[in-house]
This record gives sequence, structure tokens and C-alpha cells, in this order.
Amino acid sequence: MRVLVAGGAGYIGSVVTADLLAAGHEVTVLDDLSTGHADAVPEGAALARVGLHDSAPVLADVRPEVVLHFAAKSLVGESQERPELYWETNVGGSLALLEAMRAAGCRRIVFSSTAATYGEPESVPIREDAPTRPTNTYGATKLAVDTMLTSYATAHGFAAVSLRYFNVAGAAHGLGERHTTETHLIPLALQVAAGERESLTIYGDDYPTDDGTCVRDYIHVADLSDAHLLALPAPAEGEHRVYNLGNGTGFSVQQVVDAVREVTGHPVPVELGKRRAGDPAQLVASSDRIRADLGWQPRHTDLAGIVRDAWELTDPAAPRGSHARGGPR
Repeated sequence: MRVLVAGGAGYIGSVVTADLLAAGHEVTVLDDLSTGHADAVPEGAALARVGLHDSAPVLADVRPEVVLHFAAKSLVGESQERPELYWETNVGGSLALLEAMRAAGCRRIVFSSTAATYGEPESVPIREDAPTRPTNTYGATKLAVDTMLTSYATAHGFAAVSLRYFNVAGAAHGLGERHTTETHLIPLALQVAAGERESLTIYGDDYPTDDGTCVRDYIHVADLSDAHLLALPAPAEGEHRVYNLGNGTGFSVQQVVDAVREVTGHPVPVELGKRRAGDPAQLVASSDRIRADLGWQPRHTDLAGIVRDAWELTDPAAPRGSHARGGPR
């Protein structure tokens, strides 16, 4: 198929692009490189260096059969400080992309949404029928795009899938996380192990969990990519499906720190900070629906293995290719 990957120069988008190419698809990456990296676009994919608002000429030329949409601003703190940027980029840009798809005759889309749409859940694991009450602008903009996809499916015959997940980690095809502003726990802990940061802050150790630290859901980027490829042909015209993704269990902050110490062999000094407002004790997604409907099964559920994959790209001295699919590029 002819596939357009919006945001394909980013962490998740680049891994999915590599898997699409390996599956024999013709891939064009659309990315303005504001947070992505040109050298992360796998060889064999074309790169159109434009943003979502200017996507119409690219889609008219490529005429894709399906779009995978990863392009978004995604920093929670920034979304609270600069909401206009998030509404304009995530919602306004997505609207422009959908209209460009309509004009190009493409009505099939897989959208990279977020479990942040649920806010603070009433119960865990979180199912797709849980109330959606985002607690930040980032989650609200993603929920708005989900709602938009339902409207486009109903009114314009779009076949759409939204995939909602929490924390993505690990590496595949030699591609890993590369954020100018890093906010994710595993890469932050690995930066401490690599000597790039002095210490890691744990925000609260008095939660009602086994070790007192927050429990979060982590999904390996390779498993996430598998879900996107399975979702491509799934919906019928006029249908918008929503699937949650998770690895089946959660890991505490302390467990992550312990895994980083074990894998890297380096100390990870920790400082204890106060609880952050709005941090639930446990956030874990239920993936029962996508397992039943599409047969998706996460294959990388071991925390040490997820950390090891990421460490191979963080530490120049680490052995390469033992876990990351495809090895380094």
C-alpha cells in the first residue's frame, strides 16, 4: 500500500516506518522536523519536510491509501503553559490533515492517541469505556481529535482507529528516544546511569502501592508498532475504533530504577521529591479489546529487556543488536 506517516521522523513514527518498509509498503514521511530528526527516517522512505497545516499538496501528489498520524506536540507541562500551541498544532493541524485526506480520496487513518484522555481513572486497568476526563491540555487536544475522527467516520465514510497508550520505551531498528526536552522516566534514569545527569528525582514514596512509588504502564515501541500495522486494515468505512494498549502489567518507579541499575551496572542516585499534583498511584491500560479483535499480543513485557534495548542506544560502549530488532542503522 501507499502509506503516509505524519510525524514519521519522531521516535514512534520512525520505528513504524521501518516496519512498514519491511512489510513491503511504499512510505512517505511527512514531518516538519520541529521535534523529529531527518536521520531517523529509515532508508527507503521519502521525506516531505512540511507540517500538518501544509500537507494538502503532499497528499495530492502521493495519493496515499492510508495515513498513520503521529504528529503532535506532546509535553504535558508545556501544554498547560502554552495551550494555544497545542490546540493549533494538535487539533488545527489534524483538521487540516483530514481535509487533505478527503481531497486526495484517502479515508483510512490510524491515529496515535493517548491514555491521557482518561485523566485520573476510577478503576484500573483502564478500559475503553472508561470516562474520558483529561486533566491537561495535551490530553484534551488528543481527545478532540478522537472526537473529530468519529465525526469524519460518520459524515465522510472514514475508516479510523485510535490507539491509546501511556509510556513507550525501548528501541527497535536502532531507533530510540531522542527528545530535546526529556520527561520520560526510563531515558531520564539512563541519562543518570550514563553520567549525563547527577540524579533522578522520585516524586513521592508514600503511595498505596507495594513499594510506595507510582505504578505506570510501559509498552515496548516494537509492540506498539505491531499494533499500528495490525490496525491498518481493521475498520470498515464509517467506523471509528478505539483501542487501549498496554503490556499487561505496570511497573513502579522504584522497579524502573532497580532495572536500570541492574542492566547498566551503574549507580543511579535518587532524590526524593514531593508528590506532584494530579499524579494517580496507578495507571495501567487494559488491552483486552485489541487482543480479542486483532490478535495483538505484546512480545516485550520484561522490564529489564525494555531497559536494555534503550540502554544499547544510550551507552556507546554497550553491546549492540542483542535485543533491538534490526540492530542499529
